[in-house]
Amino acid sequence: MIGTISVISIGPGDNDWIPPAVLRTLEQADVMVGYKTYLDLIRDFRPEVPREYSGMRQETERVERAIALARSGKHVAVISGGDAGIYGMAGLVIEKVTQLGCDSEIAVNILPGISALNAAAALLGAPLMNDFAVISLSDYLTPLDTILSRLTAAVQAGFVLCLYNPRSHVRTTPYDRTLEILNRALPPETPVGIVKDAFRPDQAVSCVPLAELPMQEVRMNCILIVGNETTRMLHGKMVTPRGYGAKE
Repeated sequence: MIGTISVISIGPGDNDWIPPAVLRTLEQADVMVGYKTYLDLIRDFRPEVPREYSGMRQETERVERAIALARSGKHVAVISGGDAGIYGMAGLVIEKVTQLGCDSEIAVNILPGISALNAAAALLGAPLMNDFAVISLSDYLTPLDTILSRLTAAVQAGFVLCLYNPRSHVRTTPYDRTLEILNRALPPETPVGIVKDAFRPDQAVSCVPLAELPMQEVRMNCILIVGNETTRMLHGKMVTPRGYGAKE
């Protein structure tokens, strides 16, 4: 082996939620590579370590740079928000290392973290206590028809829905089509949790009936959790019962 790439999960945004094992691995890093927003979140941690920043939609270039650095013998930390294995950088790193024939040269380690869905669910209460489906509404990498087909199937199956990347300033069609599907399939009083910037300075948490969702401010930095027929509001919290009461 020449070098190491550790794909780092830094959680939802507040450094208090970074797992100790991740911090220990970062202590060993020679260089950190990542999206600028994520690197900025840990700017006070080991500031002496070189950082290589890149922007949105430069994921492939970022990973290729990390591989080049690892090939030179460095321990590279590729920084990913939330959990690196959930809409993060883990898969792309493994794919590129294999594609470039570096399997025998570079050790790849994936370190788990608290995902955005975990953070959002905790702030809302306990909406994911039973089966749920996670769907990204971004059609940048996945065709819109595929997204809507998966969404329709999940709603019909009765899953609680956790929706990532709902709407940007320029990409509104997937969200608009999602609202149509939800409103056709679910009662208007269905609880919908909206979490913006979980555990970050601009955090905002709310829960509204599905009928009021179109009037809410929803952007890319939001996670939506859409309840199913059993989800309810209890003590101001969004809860999907696990079913223990039925066994009593």
